[in-house]
Amino acid sequence: MTSEVNNVAEEAPITVRPAMPRDVILVGKKPIMSYAMAALMQMTESGIITIKARGRAISRAVDVAEVVSNKFLKGTTVSKIVKIDTERVGEPPKNVSTIEIKVTGKTEKS
Repeated sequence: MTSEVNNVAEEAPITVRPAMPRDVILVGKKPIMSYAMAALMQMTESGIITIKARGRAISRAVDVAEVVSNKFLKGTTVSKIVKIDTERVGEPPKNVSTIEIKVTGKTEKS
């Protein structure tokens, strides 16, 4: 008598993340102008953008917000709301700083 062995690999649970809204720019290691151009395109579409970064990319996110508001949106009223936080990530857990900058551009009426 032969016995059959089920060769079914156990599947790891799949974590589904919600889709990121189009007006959110996640800043990483690319050059600042890449993110600034993406932010400008989204700004013309929706009028408001959110720039997010973690860890070492925080300074780059601040630079992107400044480039967008000072270089690209001259002649407009720019409003910025900044939120800072700390997340615990990894194993063993480590604290990682995060920043979220909301930039709103409105055309000034003369």
